[in-house]
Amino acid sequence: MSDPVVPRYRAARRDPDLALLEGFHALKHALRFGADVVEAVAADPAELDRLAAELAPDLAGSLAERTAPVDEALLAQLVPHAPRTGVVAIARRPAVDLGAVLAAERPAPIVLLEDPRTMGNMGACVRVAAAADAAAVLTTGSNDPWHPEALRGAAGLHFALPVARVTALPDRDRPLIAIDPEGEALGEGALDPRSILAFGTERYGLSEGLLEQADARLSIPMRDGVSSLNLATAVAAVLFSSRL
Repeated sequence: MSDPVVPRYRAARRDPDLALLEGFHALKHALRFGADVVEAVAADPAELDRLAAELAPDLAGSLAERTAPVDEALLAQLVPHAPRTGVVAIARRPAVDLGAVLAAERPAPIVLLEDPRTMGNMGACVRVAAAADAAAVLTTGSNDPWHPEALRGAAGLHFALPVARVTALPDRDRPLIAIDPEGEALGEGALDPRSILAFGTERYGLSEGLLEQADARLSIPMRDGVSSLNLATAVAAVLFSSRL
């Protein structure tokens, strides 16, 4: 009979109220930004404290007491690919008040990903948005931005800003800016710091419906012959250019 920890972690992968954190960096960022970590297991809790002393001094001395030791064979059963740093944790997803996110007066943009397809790319977008101090990351479509693969791609930075899936573009007082190859070149005009920046997929771009709703369109200048950028790279280019 399998250890009860195995079904618990496997169930957490599908629980819409929980987040599965795989690896030291995911757990580090989650704790740093106030995540409610329900439990954590590690192959070598003392090694986590050593890593924290080296890479995250603000957490040094606190990780071993948060984690229960498990052997490596059991750890490998908890997730499809056991992290090299040997730690996996479960945290509660924070609630997102979409109305409050949209109404916030802080001069920071919201990233809107229209129907993103790749979990790792979604996570990389969250990581970039957190680094650029964006106001939130919103997604449409069927893919869950809190999927474990997206969390891994974000290194746990979902807890640094609101991240949520929406069924439709909500009412707003923020300008909607479509990132589109046919738009005005990025950097040629002022960008409202409270804009909603909408990004489509690499293959198809934004839908006609969203383009019609946009208040403006911006393009990322690129060398002739280059048709598109990786989604997370495009998000990074626009967010960091807006901070200059």
